[in-house]
Amino acid sequence: MVKKKILFVCTGNTCRSPMAEALARRALAELFPDRKDIEFASAGIVTLSDGDASYQAINVLKEMGIDLSRHKTSQIDPEDIEQADLVLTMTRTHRDNLKRLMPDAADKIFTLAEYAGSGNDIPDPFGSSEEFYRIVAGELDNLVRKMLGVRLKLT
Repeated sequence: MVKKKILFVCTGNTCRSPMAEALARRALAELFPDRKDIEFASAGIVTLSDGDASYQAINVLKEMGIDLSRHKTSQIDPEDIEQADLVLTMTRTHRDNLKRLMPDAADKIFTLAEYAGSGNDIPDPFGSSEEFYRIVAGELDNLVRKMLGVRLKLT
């Protein structure tokens, strides 16, 4: 079976994109338990490889029953974009930067909100309170569930 790869992208790969990746895995298992043909990954535009997720992201996802403690940051590169079937960014700026980097892949690069059909840029919670991380995680959970509904209708 050939798996479809969905790549979530943010700035540092410590907050939004790893939370979106983990939340998407859970949502797929809950909403479409028989679907084993989709995999998720995340990366950052400006990050150091092998860093950890922020402690706030780890704590907030732990409250939601998800273990993010083993996440290691990853710097995006052109090969990541080539290998992905869909690239979902947290902001329009991320999206536009990736489209400039990889113009031949522009047709598979969207913001998460635009692909899900609602919402705006996902605010960066880095350095904020856990309460703000909870708000962002809730928004991400809502958007990845909407995105999966759109994505799975197309495949």
